[in-house]
Amino acid sequence: MARTDDDTWDLGFGVGATATLVAAARALASRQDDPLIDDPFAAELVRAVGIGALTGALEDGSDLADQEATRTMIEVIAVRTRFFDDFFVEVGRESTIRQAVILASGLDARAYRLPWPAGMTIYEIDQPDVIDFKSRVLADLGVSPTAERRSVGVDLRDDWPAVLREHGFDKGAPTAWIAEGLLIYLPPDAQDRLFDNITTLSAPGSRIATEYHPDGGSGIAERTSSMRAQWAGQGLDLNLADLFYGGEREPVVDCLTRLGWQVTASSRPEMFAKFGRRYPEDPAGAPLRNSLSVTAIRK
Repeated sequence: MARTDDDTWDLGFGVGATATLVAAARALASRQDDPLIDDPFAAELVRAVGIGALTGALEDGSDLADQEATRTMIEVIAVRTRFFDDFFVEVGRESTIRQAVILASGLDARAYRLPWPAGMTIYEIDQPDVIDFKSRVLADLGVSPTAERRSVGVDLRDDWPAVLREHGFDKGAPTAWIAEGLLIYLPPDAQDRLFDNITTLSAPGSRIATEYHPDGGSGIAERTSSMRAQWAGQGLDLNLADLFYGGEREPVVDCLTRLGWQVTASSRPEMFAKFGRRYPEDPAGAPLRNSLSVTAIRK
């Protein structure tokens, strides 16, 4: 079913299921020999959601699709996760920033697993049901955040800046932002509003990390369309082509530069090389070859 302006979802359906899919990939990446990431909570969060195709992959190693596509997806998610992990770690080590915002946080557990500096506050923004689910599962596991975590239950299509400020966010202090796996799920005008709002809320010295797919995600959707039948047979009703928004949008590098940010961007193969990995030379990796990992500092 195609997206609408007022559609809803949970972690087992629609846009929310992609957060569970990514968490499963993080769990599997954490088990690799010489892993790039360590997410000890991803597997339990995926099991709690209960999508058969994903819990099966965790329990017995069964594939979500053909071996090639599955391996590539896990590698891409591992490199992407490491990029955002390192961004936050470097912010804590190299700057005086002491508030961070994770947009569309989904099953992201960075508030629990990263070595945050003293005095850091992490704001996690997502739909209320998603936030409540993750908080409950992690509490049941008996784990605590490694910094002050403030959950902000609000749809990013609503007035999220106002709700963020109600939770104690200080727009006068520099902030570290991440928008991971988010932009392709936003219409082009909503992407513009997102960066306008971030810029308005960002004091000088603020930093942001995000990613940009020049084709708007159409290549990813086309490549994963072959997986849909197998996913459906295992209880995962997910068609990425229905979830991405098309239409022309301003490239992220241009947008942030226009808004007064100093921007750095690296291609996906460059990020693989940075972490000692070789970019997959297979059809599954082709749609993401031109994707960019982007960081920026507010001037």
